[in-house]
Amino acid sequence: MAPIDTSLLFTGTLNERALPAAPRRQVGLYDTTLRDGEQTVGVVFAPEEKLEIARLLDALGVERIEAGFPRVSEEDWRAVKLIVGAGLGAEIWGFSRALVDDVQAVTDLGLRYTVIEAPVSDLKMRALGLSRETVLTRIEQAVSFATKQGIRVAFFGVDGSRADPDFLERTYRTAVDHGAVELVVVDTVGIASPEAAGYLVSQVRGWFDEQMPIHFHGHNDFGVATAAALSAVRAGASWIHGTVDGMGERAGNADLAQVALALGALYGVETNLHLDRVRKLSSYVRSLTGHTLEPWKAVVGDNLFVRETGAVVAQFHIPEAIEPYSSTLLATQRRVVLGKKSGLASIRLKCEELGLVVSQDAQPELLAEVKQVALRKRGLLTDEEFRDLADSVTARAQP
Repeated sequence: MAPIDTSLLFTGTLNERALPAAPRRQVGLYDTTLRDGEQTVGVVFAPEEKLEIARLLDALGVERIEAGFPRVSEEDWRAVKLIVGAGLGAEIWGFSRALVDDVQAVTDLGLRYTVIEAPVSDLKMRALGLSRETVLTRIEQAVSFATKQGIRVAFFGVDGSRADPDFLERTYRTAVDHGAVELVVVDTVGIASPEAAGYLVSQVRGWFDEQMPIHFHGHNDFGVATAAALSAVRAGASWIHGTVDGMGERAGNADLAQVALALGALYGVETNLHLDRVRKLSSYVRSLTGHTLEPWKAVVGDNLFVRETGAVVAQFHIPEAIEPYSSTLLATQRRVVLGKKSGLASIRLKCEELGLVVSQDAQPELLAEVKQVALRKRGLLTDEEFRDLADSVTARAQP
């Protein structure tokens, strides 16, 4: 994908002035909606639905799709099998614990790439009843087995953001010594501030050759997953993990679309994501989950380009004055709606939109009636309600 068309951005020059210059580069996106995203409470995707999501992610430009954890259930196995056989352009990744049997399932399905996870914090190991030596042995066995099968391994250190740094380094070195060629920095419960996420990525990079691909996998428990991902990129992460709409366990994961937009528009870092297709995928996934989103949510929210407040609508003819980027970037439309906060400019623009002729003298009365209906409804007027009010006001204005 080419860099974002800067004519569609209304971001000014502050970011360029504030950020030190950096060489342009591209960051890859690794989607885990089908595994981590499905951990959203109450969400279950059928295998065929997972296949369709994978196809949409592929069309979106996501380079790596985590198809799932095949040992979870027969349905997960079948979903992974369907996706592997779909002939998608994206790399299809599996997910396994640091257990040979898990890796065997990945192998049996014909996957050529997998994440292998192991707990690396003392908290997680205690909860699972594992010792440090047991974890290191499991990493050695699972990674060795996978690489001998010709599988590309990214080692995923669960709860790395709360791990003892010395032991974290031991786990990563053990994985690399036995064949892992990529490493995932994991903020499992979202405790890393953006600065800490960048620090941890820099620390891991410092332990290995600069060519070692480093991923960042962050959760949103403190509402900073997107910011942490951006900081990780600034620190040298080459892959960012995330999900559609940021869905996932607890407060969810980093939202890949938000990350891609912010990287391209604010940092000048390219991704392959086709932003004009993001809202379609979001809508489809929501239709499967039954969940709704805040209308003010970045990138996919319904309200991004909808204006009600009269003072803002008065500037509607100059999008740059009231929006940070063009609606064209997301392939959606700008709209004016009518409610309690509307002004005369709202009335004029809505009349133009609907082809209604209301004299300038009658527009203040029409605005007053719009406000009354909006207060009574505690909401917005429909176009039909506005037509009826306009007809009534116009009729009363007739001599």
